Amino acid sequence: MIERLISLAIAIALPVGLAAAPAQADSRFDENQQQEIRKIVRDYLIRNPEVIVEALQEMRRRDEAAKQTATKKAVEESRDALLRNAADPVGGNRKGNATVVEFFDYNCGWCKRAYPHLLAATKTDGKIRIVFKEYPILAPSSRQAARAALAAAKQGKYRELHDRLMRHRGALDETKIMAIAAQAGLDIPKLKADMAAREIEAAIDANLELAGRLGIRGTPAFVIGSKVIPGMMRAGDYAAEIARARKECAERNATVC
Repeated sequence: MIERLISLAIAIALPVGLAAAPAQADSRFDENQQQEIRKIVRDYLIRNPEVIVEALQEMRRRDEAAKQTATKKAVEESRDALLRNAADPVGGNRKGNATVVEFFDYNCGWCKRAYPHLLAATKTDGKIRIVFKEYPILAPSSRQAARAALAAAKQGKYRELHDRLMRHRGALDETKIMAIAAQAGLDIPKLKADMAAREIEAAIDANLELAGRLGIRGTPAFVIGSKVIPGMMRAGDYAAEIARARKECAERNATVC
């Protein structure tokens, strides 16, 4: 951290010719000269402490820019896994021209608050496609609920169970999950048998791995176009992000985006 701060302070505080020194120190300056440069910078910082704030702000800016570049690259490399994974339930307009990928947990209060806003956005804009990424990270019952939801798809009732789980208030456990599933009209013995299928576990594990690659650490998190958006989104937040994603899609001449 100190060395990075010194390098940034040099770039901000010293003349251009000298500011270039740290990046080329090995070839342009010997050890004594490098030490002298560092002494000059330290003395300058003591006399002008406000430069430290400027340097820290620049450090954060560069770190954030690097993070955004890495995330965009990861999204691009993971586009098929995000948009075209056959194991993922899809909602909204399945033939829509912009996709909202949501990573969520059924024990996540913010996910449940975000849910009606996502539904409202799909009603306002009838060309939004939703990819549901089960991302159970908050409790053991989160994984049970995710398995139940994915297994419900085998009975053609993923959306029915997903909707009821999202609207449920309070912590989940196996008894509550099965009760909610029964209310959704599911065959419970079949559901329990399907929950044990290896492909269900594999789908969840794939989502966890994908989230790690994208730098997602919490719920809810959304991927729209090339951007990962952590945290809750309200209905009005989607328009600009969807417009950006559609523009990116047109530039790539993509059919699924």
